[in-house]
Amino acid sequence: MSNWLNLYDNMEDFLAPSMAKDHPNIPIVKEEGCYYFGADGKKYLDFTSGIAVTNTGHRHPKIVQSIKDAADQLVHGPSGVIMYESILQLSKNLGEVLPGDLDCFFFANSGTEAIEGALKLAKFVTERPYVVSFTGCFHGRSLGALSVTTSKSKYRKFLQPSHLSYQIPYADAKSCPEGMDPEVYCVEQLEKDFKRLFKHQVTPEEVACVILEPVLGEGGYIIPPKSWVKRIREICDEHGILLIFDEVQTGFGRTGEWFASQYFGVTPDIMAIAKGIASGLPLSATVASKELMKKWPIGMHGTTFGGNPIACSVALTTLEIFHEENLVENSKVVGAYATKKLNELKAKYAIISDVRSVGLMIGIEISNLETGEPDGQAVMKILDYALEEGVLFYLCGNVGEVIRMIPPLTVTKEQIDDGLKMLEKAIIRYTNETK
Repeated sequence: MSNWLNLYDNMEDFLAPSMAKDHPNIPIVKEEGCYYFGADGKKYLDFTSGIAVTNTGHRHPKIVQSIKDAADQLVHGPSGVIMYESILQLSKNLGEVLPGDLDCFFFANSGTEAIEGALKLAKFVTERPYVVSFTGCFHGRSLGALSVTTSKSKYRKFLQPSHLSYQIPYADAKSCPEGMDPEVYCVEQLEKDFKRLFKHQVTPEEVACVILEPVLGEGGYIIPPKSWVKRIREICDEHGILLIFDEVQTGFGRTGEWFASQYFGVTPDIMAIAKGIASGLPLSATVASKELMKKWPIGMHGTTFGGNPIACSVALTTLEIFHEENLVENSKVVGAYATKKLNELKAKYAIISDVRSVGLMIGIEISNLETGEPDGQAVMKILDYALEEGVLFYLCGNVGEVIRMIPPLTVTKEQIDDGLKMLEKAIIRYTNETK
């Protein structure tokens, strides 16, 4: 133990700061269910689930056994050079829970890779060069994905991402004038934004695809009106533009449905999925219909490690657990319970300016009590104090003003109560210090 803690104290000698220096950088020796166990001997309630990855909980017994069983058979593909049962069975089983005709898969390792595949597929099959994305969305940090990522300008600094993309504003219901329906307002703004884009910057005939997060993730956990998402689908159809949903974070029960597209009642042409797909093992997929995917010929995209046989086996087990333990329903029910409790906290503490949630994808916005402006510094203090109490949250938003609450979908109401009691203590401590 002392040896690895010595390495921990000197991690900057070994790891790039961009990998090693995130919040809270707590040394952990074990994980189990909804908990981490620290090198300090302390037990931490985890409301991050590895950034929406371990939706079945940490080290679920069936997941651990699945890894062991799969390793007894195959460790590495590569798919195409060889073929194996787990990748084929996973494709079939995923097609049964995905919306519409999304039933053909290109497997990769990360969410960013799934986005890259989605953009490449859309451009190839349409033979059009341009992409439209939305300000505030996060789609990854490789150069292709970065061309459509605008949650923070610092991610694009010095990198000159592709100029073959255009951005229009994400839905902003907060700007809706008093007395007007936000559903109507956001659709009207969307239509104006597209009209302005097509009139002044790019013709619709040149646009291959529109890409968006159906719920804004890293950009602040913003939930758009359903009418806004449906209108995007209609605009794409009017101009022969493909619609891509980035469901890397919103997928696999996080929003109280299998996928957020089902919550909105909109099926995209292409979807990128990852994170919760394999309970912690690296796996992702670019998904489309058979008809669309068949237009992408051999050699136009490839992978060495994508669709790893162990990861595919674990993804199959993940789907089994979802069905056996009703995790999608639990996300909906416990998510609603957590939201109710958080709104009670909001009524007590003015520093909480908003609570936004769909399923167990919950954002708690913190604002400065004097200025009313989003307060990322306050969030960092509150997160630190919450961790001292014994609960781990994460952050998001353009200036880090939102506490991101994304526990495993196995979380209970009792664990929600425990975690929010610790959060309340952290908020009280912070507000008392700043009086």
